[in-house]
Amino acid sequence: MTGIMVFITVVQIISAIAIIILVLLQHGKGADMGAAFGSGASGSLFGASGTSNFLSRMTAIAAGLFFVCTLLLAFNANNGANKAGVLDGYKASTTNAASVSSAVVSTEASANAAASASSGQSKANQIPQ
Repeated sequence: MTGIMVFITVVQIISAIAIIILVLLQHGKGADMGAAFGSGASGSLFGASGTSNFLSRMTAIAAGLFFVCTLLLAFNANNGANKAGVLDGYKASTTNAASVSSAVVSTEASANAAASASSGQSKANQIPQ
């Protein structure tokens, strides 16, 4: 791996961890009900809107960064790929072909014998081909 790909991978891992943490820190929709009745949220560090805008914005940034890193890594993996087929490195051996052809011949012979036995002919009446 090149240095830039290592850097992109590290950024992707950090952004994934950031997304997990930011999503877990966010409040649900029902959590703002107490603020509607004056629970004193206007005096907090982030102001009257609370941390919802800040956390939502940071989650969107981390998700965008994760998406871009994923696309860059996928493009790099596909760009450096070998254009050869899956079976290009496979060497067929001649012994496998001979054993397959003999297996086919023996299977056909046993099928012909079974067919003639079921039709009522005896082996003495068969003419070799």
